[in-house]
Amino acid sequence: MADMNLTPFENVLEEFYGKKGTPARDKFEAGVDESLHAYRIGEAIKKVRLEQHLTQEELGERLGVKKSQISRLERGYSITIPTMSRVFKALGITTAALDLGLAGKVILW
Repeated sequence: MADMNLTPFENVLEEFYGKKGTPARDKFEAGVDESLHAYRIGEAIKKVRLEQHLTQEELGERLGVKKSQISRLERGYSITIPTMSRVFKALGITTAALDLGLAGKVILW
């Protein structure tokens, strides 16, 4: 097998976004965090929908949107707090809280 020259991922990040603590790197990492949180919310929506044996079309009908919009939500796109509220209420989840750590919890709906 030929010798492989592997580059550590941290080196790649530094090359494209700069070292940790630089504005470009901070912006990139914040974007990654936002995308990860949106993905997790989308997965939660999908999990509850599947537990209720609903199709994306059926959930979309409850919300007055097309299947494609539900698909985007489940993949972590277009998620805002008002949208989350509508979706989770349509799924029968009537209360939600945001845990802010030391700052406490905030009731969303």
